[in-house]
Amino acid sequence: MKNPKKTFAEKVIDYNKNLNYTGTLPKGFQVLNPFLDNPETMVVMREFYEKFYNDYQSRKFIIGINPSRHGAGVTGVPFTDTKRLESVCGIKMHSAHTHEISSVFMYDMIAEFGGAEKFYQEFYINSPFPLAIIHEQKGKQLNANYYENTTLFESVKPFMIETIKQNITLGLDTSEAFILGKKNATFIEKLNTEYHFFDKLTVLEHPRFIQQYKSKEKELYIDKYILAFKDSEKEM
Repeated sequence: MKNPKKTFAEKVIDYNKNLNYTGTLPKGFQVLNPFLDNPETMVVMREFYEKFYNDYQSRKFIIGINPSRHGAGVTGVPFTDTKRLESVCGIKMHSAHTHEISSVFMYDMIAEFGGAEKFYQEFYINSPFPLAIIHEQKGKQLNANYYENTTLFESVKPFMIETIKQNITLGLDTSEAFILGKKNATFIEKLNTEYHFFDKLTVLEHPRFIQQYKSKEKELYIDKYILAFKDSEKEM
């Protein structure tokens, strides 16, 4: 008899297919939605989740800030640029070629953890604001974080709350979540205090911070990540 429940992959794919931000933004800010902007993004995103999430297992949530326009802002897969999507995940993207430094750290860590298949069986990565935000300054388009200023955060906050709720329904284990980035943690902790999404929050340095400012100590940070994840496994 066919299982009537949707797999984790099917739930994520459905969620991404319907992902759309219709709220307001402060002047100079813009949201990029790769699922609407590039048809191939939907194709490779579907391949990724069908490859690594085609089951009914619960997973722990790893919470990013919001995607960069060179990572998930292109591939639709958090912390995954086109290089890692092809070289590690075995999925080639033809319409874009991107290099994103957070993706470098994340996949080095994933390799140390035991590889993509093992890692993605246990963890799901996304962001409370799961679309790329850009800020136009002096004619240049720059990546922006949802907390860049108070007005921006207040604009996207309702959407973020709803996004966390929707992500939990995909099949997340809410006993512990991992937040990437200390400033990100400040905002997520406040939301969690108000809405009680997760029992425990563990904060880890953001991959971009590590790659840019702590590259000589990269192995120590990889060990820190893996130790936190392994401790979480013991508590399951």
